[in-house]
Amino acid sequence: MRPGSESTADVVVVGGGPAGSATAIWCARHGLRVVLVERQAFPRHRPGETLPPGVEPLFRQLGVLEAVERAAFTRHPGTWVTWSGPPRFDPFGADSDGPWLGYQAPRHHLDRILLDAAAASGALICQPGHALEPLDQQGRVAGVRTANARIAAHWVVDAGGGSHWLARRYGIPLDYASPRMIARYGYARGACPDRDAAPRIIADEKGWTWTAGIADGLYHWTRLSFAEDDPLHDRPPAEFERLAPVWSRPRGADVTWRMVREPAGPGYVCVGDAAAVLDPSSSHGVLKAIMSGMMAAHVIVEQMRGAATASASILAYTRWISGWFRADAEALTRSYRSLAHPPAWVR
Repeated sequence: MRPGSESTADVVVVGGGPAGSATAIWCARHGLRVVLVERQAFPRHRPGETLPPGVEPLFRQLGVLEAVERAAFTRHPGTWVTWSGPPRFDPFGADSDGPWLGYQAPRHHLDRILLDAAAASGALICQPGHALEPLDQQGRVAGVRTANARIAAHWVVDAGGGSHWLARRYGIPLDYASPRMIARYGYARGACPDRDAAPRIIADEKGWTWTAGIADGLYHWTRLSFAEDDPLHDRPPAEFERLAPVWSRPRGADVTWRMVREPAGPGYVCVGDAAAVLDPSSSHGVLKAIMSGMMAAHVIVEQMRGAATASASILAYTRWISGWFRADAEALTRSYRSLAHPPAWVR
């Protein structure tokens, strides 16, 4: 868009991760005019790159399954788990065709596939584009002002991640279900044959560590500490000590369990981490991001077609997000309580 320009759209999506791209794809394919504003140039990196087999039908619905298959992501039948007992292998499952396989999908590659699909579906992609503030019309979100343009829209979708861009600007409270939690993560290059077959998560007295091979000769690790004196807090796990770190220092991500109290409202919807966050041990953050984007798009399309009122669409989405967040938070709490050394806040 030209600097200083004004335009209109049916939907403005702020954020080009899996949730934002899924929203844009679904809305654009149903005939809506979509503008997607992504602040950062790719590649971007985030912890948690394991996708369960349940994501495959969603890839098919979004029209990206062929691109995902061409990307030749690493596939694996399950995860090695050392949690509240001896090590065990947890398979995803199987049917008459054989074992179900998950994906190890490097996020920068997956994000590019989904964003390209959004553009191919007809969404206008503004990248890099900085969303400065939502436009307000008598208490209703009515568009977005970016660094270059003013975009009026019927709906604004916050897919900008755990910074909760829109909620914070409107003063919408966040409900917390855990103390502050920061996951440290990094990448390493070399050879670690034990991780080529399947990822592994190991819990100990101070926290847990996730390790996985995500591409040929490339490995990912995430560490979540329960204690401030955790000696593994900011360094790669022992099984990667012979590998070459990709970064000089690990990076961090705020994975405190939290949900926007009103994830949808007049003229807006929050999706992915912008709506709710759980730590990566929930193991399906990207899956939930894509699902939330598709669900948000569905209620927007139904409202725009006149098949549902705006209030009904807002209520349906809010109940859906709230329900899965509560269920997943309760399941994670039970999982942490089962540890030999559970963190104090779940005892």
